Order: sequence, then C-alpha cells, then structure tokens
Amino acid sequence: MIAQDKKNLWMYPLGTVGRDMVYTLFTNYILTFILFTRTLSAAHLTAITAIMIAARVFDALNDPIMGNIIERTRTRWGKFKPWLLLGILSTSLVVYAAFNNTLQGWPFVWFFGGIYFLYSITYTMHDIAFWGMVPALSSDGHSRNQFTSRATLFAGIGGTLAAILIPMFTTGSSAIGGNTATAYGMVALVICILSPLFVGFTLFGVRENRSDMAIPATKISLKMILKTIVNNDQLLWISLIFLIQQVGNGIVLGGVGSTYIYFEFGYSGGLYSLFTTVGMSATAFLMIFYPMISKKIPRKKLMTIMQIVSAVGYVIMLACGLLMSPVMSKFFIITIGYMFANFGQYCFYLIMMISIINTVEYNEYKFGTRNEAIITSLRPFLTKLGSALIVGITSVTYITFGITGFTNRISEMENQAARMLITETDKLSLIDTILLEVQNSQTKGLLVVFTVLPLVLMFLSYCIYRKKYQLDETEYDRICAALAERKDVK
Repeated sequence: MIAQDKKNLWMYPLGTVGRDMVYTLFTNYILTFILFTRTLSAAHLTAITAIMIAARVFDALNDPIMGNIIERTRTRWGKFKPWLLLGILSTSLVVYAAFNNTLQGWPFVWFFGGIYFLYSITYTMHDIAFWGMVPALSSDGHSRNQFTSRATLFAGIGGTLAAILIPMFTTGSSAIGGNTATAYGMVALVICILSPLFVGFTLFGVRENRSDMAIPATKISLKMILKTIVNNDQLLWISLIFLIQQVGNGIVLGGVGSTYIYFEFGYSGGLYSLFTTVGMSATAFLMIFYPMISKKIPRKKLMTIMQIVSAVGYVIMLACGLLMSPVMSKFFIITIGYMFANFGQYCFYLIMMISIINTVEYNEYKFGTRNEAIITSLRPFLTKLGSALIVGITSVTYITFGITGFTNRISEMENQAARMLITETDKLSLIDTILLEVQNSQTKGLLVVFTVLPLVLMFLSYCIYRKKYQLDETEYDRICAALAERKDVK
C-alpha cells in the first residue's frame, strides 16, 4: 500500500467522528429531549411524529438529487469536499438551534418542523459527500472493506462516545446546570463545535481519485436517477433489506430503551450510559477485525452466525425482563443480552454497507455507468427513513402504554428546576415519586417492543438477503474482472 493510501486510511475515517456525534445527538436524543423538557398532548406528539416522517419522505427526493448535484460538481477541490464543508457547518448551526430554545406547545411544534426539514437538507449534503468518497478511494474489494470498516469504526467511536456521555450529563443528578434543558443546550454546543473540526481531517488530509473530473459532468435528470435505482435490481433488494434491518436495530436507542431503563431502574443518565457502553462495547471487536473476518468467512455464512448471536441476546433480555424483579442484577443481565444482540446487528450493518457500495460495479457492468453518488445516496436516505419509522414506532408505543402521562410530569419538574422554582434535590425526589406510579404492564410493554420487534425484523432482512442478494464475493470478483477486461480492450 502506497503512503497516500495509508494516510487516507487514517484521515478519511477520522472525519466522521464528529459527524456521528451530531447524528447520534439529533437522531437518538431529540425525542427524549422533547419528552423530558416539553409538555406534550397526544396531538403535539402526533404532529411531531408526522413532521419527522414527512421530512424523510422529502428525503426520498432530496438524497438522490443531492447525489446528482455532487456527481456534477466540478471544482479545484473535487466534487465531494465542497459539499462536505458546507454541509457540516450548516448542520452544526441547525442542531445547536434545535436544542437551545425555550418554546412550548404549538409554537415549539412549528419551530421544530422548520428545524427538522433544515436538518434533513444540511445533513444530506455532507453525509452523501462523505460516503460517496469510498468508491473514489479504491475499487479493490479488500481495500474498500478496509475503508468502510475503519470509517464505521471511527463513526462508532463518535456515536458511542455521544451515546455514553449525553445521557450521563443530561439526566438525573449529573445533569449540567441541574436540569435537562440546560444540559442538552450545553452538550449541543460542544458537539456542534467538535463536528466541523473532525471533518477537517478528511478535508485537508484525504486525496481521492479525481480522474473523472476531466470528463464533463453528465446531465442527470430525476428520470435518470429513478432509472438508475429501479433498473439495478441488486440495489433495490439491498435497499429494502437495509431499511428493515435499520428499523429493528434502532428501536432500542431510538428512545424506547432509555425510557424503559429510567422507568424500571430509576431516573439516572449514568445507568443508561452504562447500558449503552456495555451493550455497544462488543462492536469494537467488529470495527477493528471485520476486514480480517470478511476474508475468512463468506458474508452469507457470517450473517447466519450473527443472526443466532443476536437471537440469543434478545431472548436473554426478554426472559430476564419478564421474569425478574427490578433489581440491579436484572439490569446487568439485560445489558449483557443487549451486548450480544447489538454485536450481531452491527455485523449485519457492516455487511449491508459493503453490499450497497458493491452495486456500483454491478451498475457499471450492466449499464456502463457507475453513478457512485446516486447509488451511495440511498444509504443515508435509508438510514434517515429508518430513523423516521423508528420515531413512529416509538411514538405509538408511548401513546399505547400511556408513557407521555409520566414524561409530561417529569418535564414539568425539569422546567421548574430550570426556572429555579425548585431545587435539584427536590426535583429528583419528585421524579422518583412519579416513577413509583408506573405500572408493571407499562414497563413490560416497552420491553417487548425493543426485543421482539427487532428480532423479527432482523430475521426478515436475513431471509431476504440470502434469497435475493446475488453479489457475493465470487460474483463481485467476476464482475470486477470483466470490467477490467473491458478497459483493457479499449
């Protein structure tokens, strides 16, 4: 490997640490922030849910169009980096505003609607630009595995750090400023400063292949975007598989998991931080060793193994949650179960990432064009669409089991503490009293949602992948060899 490739293997993935901290803050914690700092009626929560889903439908057009714009960009800095810079700066401003306002009721709902749509636009700019770089860094299958796995490693570091630290410093006795609203505002400020700084590693340290810059950009219409997606059967199947898997994988961290921990074991951000830390720790092994594992074990066989591992984890969580009383030993067993479940889910995610990117060469083989940015734009769109569906599932769960009746009362205590009407000690005591009123059936309902549903969706994605996705290692190598022969003939 030449020196520049080695440099790219560090500078490229470092750029996503801050990006994934922003993503984790906004995607995984915006609804928790709203629940515990705003007083919501069923109509408010329904409107907020509708806004999130509508924004993702908007992304159905926005993401491929952004991919088209990037594909046609011609600057001295390449086609990816200008959008990476503009996107991360604007996203940081939008996310800061989302967590630093004091609006309540319908004024907050309308403000949130504008913020959420702006986030959809700005995050898309840098997310498609970042992941769209992978095909331009290497066309070799093993090298691409290295770039993808290392980028997901650093993305995992950023996301995991955020998942650990955010609840620790925003909920319970360790909340910055003594209340959740102030704490989230400060956390958002820090993360929104860090994210552009990390992107600087990619902007100034990475050199991508710009050979296509000498060729005039092809005029790509919406019809051509749709044709690229619809005609590529392997892209369509892997998109469906990825979406199903993402929805199942995100339910725990989308809000249901944290609410369950707070209701079952106490209003402590430190507990939820421990849950996510242990639960996600096993993924570090995959982040580091996936390239070596993928060389030894074929993807479909690896998925079978990981399906079993995850199933064991979900069964442990469900059985323990239903059969044991709410003591700390129960918390630790559930946490260990989540570690197994998340280990398998994360391996699925890595396989999906590679599988989507490999459809670039399949598209070139069948139609003569790579359309890298258009194809890779589907991955962030599907991730965001999945997060919207998770919000819908979460909101329905809260309404079904009467969770908002308790979160509204907790929110009132948090707001009184923010206005210094009560002390932090009184706030925590009153919240503990509120949580004593939560019924056993309500916490068990939350448990079933974040164990049974993810397992069912994971198994569904596994079955479809094995039956419909044809670009295994042998077929992909055959396609790459055929493309090399075509170039030699020319």
